[in-house]
Amino acid sequence: MKNLKIKAARAGKDMSQDDLAKAVGVSRQTINAVEKGDYNPSIKLCIAICKVLDASLDELFWED
Repeated sequence: MKNLKIKAARAGKDMSQDDLAKAVGVSRQTINAVEKGDYNPSIKLCIAICKVLDASLDELFWED
């Protein structure tokens, strides 16, 4: 399932996938895979993404 919440939060911070990837210490391809729903990130990566994007786990990763 695509994660459009991360993409929207990233865009709201005017960050590219590469910017976010560098901020959390992964490759751009990893961020792309997370956004496309092709990769389930570890809780550690989820928390790092949330911190960089100033969002909670529920806001970015909870399925509606």
